[in-house]
Amino acid sequence: MSLQFWKPGTSAPGSSLDRETDDLSIQPAVPSAVQGLSIQSQRERLPIFKHRDKLLYAIEKHGVIIVVGQTGSGKTTQLPQYLMESGWAANGQVIACTQPRRVAATSVAGRVAAEVGSILGDEVGYTIRFEDVSDKEGTRILYMTDGMLFRETLLDPLLTRYSVIMIDEAHERSVYTDLLLGVLKKIRRKRPSLRLIVSSATLDATSFLEYFTASAGHEEATIVSLEGRMYPVEVAYLKEPAPDYVKKAAEVAWNINLQQGPGDILIFLTGREDIERCLEELSDLLPTLPRTATRLVPLALHAGLSTDEQLRVFDPAERGSRKVIISTNIAEASVTIEGIKFVVDCGFVKIRVYNPTTALASLATVPTSVASATQRAGRAGRTSPGTLPLSTPPEITRTDMTTPILQLKSLGIDDLMKFEWVSAPPAESVLRALEGLAAAGMIGEDGRLTVMGEQVAECPVEVGVARMLFHSKELKCGEEILTIAAMTSVQDVFIIPDGAPGALAELERRKFTAEEGDHITLLNAYNAFVRYGHSSGWCKSHALSFRAMSRAVSIRAQLKKYMQRFNLPLESCEGDAKRLRRCLVSGYWRNGARWVADGTYRSVRGNRTLHVHPTSVLFTRKPRSGWVVFHEMEETKKTQIRIITEVESDWLVDHGQHQYRDKNRED
Repeated sequence: MSLQFWKPGTSAPGSSLDRETDDLSIQPAVPSAVQGLSIQSQRERLPIFKHRDKLLYAIEKHGVIIVVGQTGSGKTTQLPQYLMESGWAANGQVIACTQPRRVAATSVAGRVAAEVGSILGDEVGYTIRFEDVSDKEGTRILYMTDGMLFRETLLDPLLTRYSVIMIDEAHERSVYTDLLLGVLKKIRRKRPSLRLIVSSATLDATSFLEYFTASAGHEEATIVSLEGRMYPVEVAYLKEPAPDYVKKAAEVAWNINLQQGPGDILIFLTGREDIERCLEELSDLLPTLPRTATRLVPLALHAGLSTDEQLRVFDPAERGSRKVIISTNIAEASVTIEGIKFVVDCGFVKIRVYNPTTALASLATVPTSVASATQRAGRAGRTSPGTLPLSTPPEITRTDMTTPILQLKSLGIDDLMKFEWVSAPPAESVLRALEGLAAAGMIGEDGRLTVMGEQVAECPVEVGVARMLFHSKELKCGEEILTIAAMTSVQDVFIIPDGAPGALAELERRKFTAEEGDHITLLNAYNAFVRYGHSSGWCKSHALSFRAMSRAVSIRAQLKKYMQRFNLPLESCEGDAKRLRRCLVSGYWRNGARWVADGTYRSVRGNRTLHVHPTSVLFTRKPRSGWVVFHEMEETKKTQIRIITEVESDWLVDHGQHQYRDKNRED
């Protein structure tokens, strides 16, 4: 696979701001050429400004408008402000703008708050999972992830507090974007005063228009196209595929620094492990940097980082230095980082893929699509199409539908065949989800939600994790399961501190290690943090991430409120690991695996070969029982399982695994 980098041509003074003010960060860097301009002047320089009246007229006349605008047009930051200035936020009404990713929701909200002249969380706010920076009384523009708005429909099915809802980056087709569009189409029939704005790339605009006008007529929706201010881009390719694209990406960035003019570098890689390896490659090269060369400042950007860590990439580089931001596709859309002049694209992306036959979900590395490559190039300018798939398949066609279907049923949508899907999920995925929900006791024989199903639908965690919380009542281990649920919601708990040898960090981690596996190891780390630590210094000396642990404390506190609301006792198992592991099986019974003699595992469903991730306690240890459950699966060169705990095979049967065995016999 070839590796590409984009370099924009020269542009007029101040054009960097024009190109990148759409989706700027909380701390945007303003080019010196426009530092003297007022915020209003900067807003008026954006391409969207000349379309302001046309957009507002379209919103008055049509229930749905599909806005097509390239990166840099200003749609994400400006359109909600135009709506507020035109009275759409009067009488306590709220203008919502959804984003597929939390870093986009938080950074854009910060930028808009600055433009409006208010403190973030007052007139302009954001809400993401486990974090709400808004005021229910005073917030008029609210940025949020699409999953959060969909969850809000469970509490208010008609979303009555919103006057306008903007679904941004709809072409990314996340599962909750698709579900939201379907639900909003239903809401519009009962609340025709609600206005819907769908922000999309050109490729998908017509299909969205057809979706909304199919049963409601041509007056229901219209397309409004905006001019994006794009600049010339030089595209360069490797002469031949690189055997190690991570190492090659680091080398290309290094050579750009030595041979090209000023400007920051953005590298797209597939995931956290690639990013960390690239950081190591650059760290190894840094001592050889000539004294006269520009200093390199490598920074990571991925979903496993805290909000504060993610926002570091927006800080402008110091004089005499150049940022090298190594990112997943989190930086592909909605997030524009000021100063990026070079983009290095490895040509791959990691997406979640669900196999309904085995009912196992995994993260797979696949070639990026034309749409994604164009978006990535757009971080520095624009590019021409390549020989790649046109677009990434909608997430709803390749995801486990268990949680989404549970939530749809909670909304009263029991007849899934009549739901107006933007893209229908595979029938087998729906069938497997219904089977799993029935086996988990979430739906009854009539297909409707049970009492537990209704309550689980409200919990902001996956169905399996929620089921563990409910089963902790009978197994008397609510305290511990609550902690484990919080700890599995954060990433990168164990770290290797700067300058510390890996062996030393591993010795520190062993202080928390439980021979039963990773879930109890995480529990031990949390308990120690609460009992002895609660400080960054303590975490650093014990090879733990202070931010990850602090986030786990916050998440646990919020999940605790759900347990109290549903009368789930917070009893302790008093060190009874067996009871605790039985409770884990109640949530992970679909993720069972057995050990085989070559040191790998075979999944109970599908008999797939699985390898233990190197970070697991069980990486070099055979489980005494020969059986484990795992939290998640990742597919790279081989299929690896993460966060693993040994269990008894009988427990898997007790929690519904026999259904799959019986089905396999029939097949």
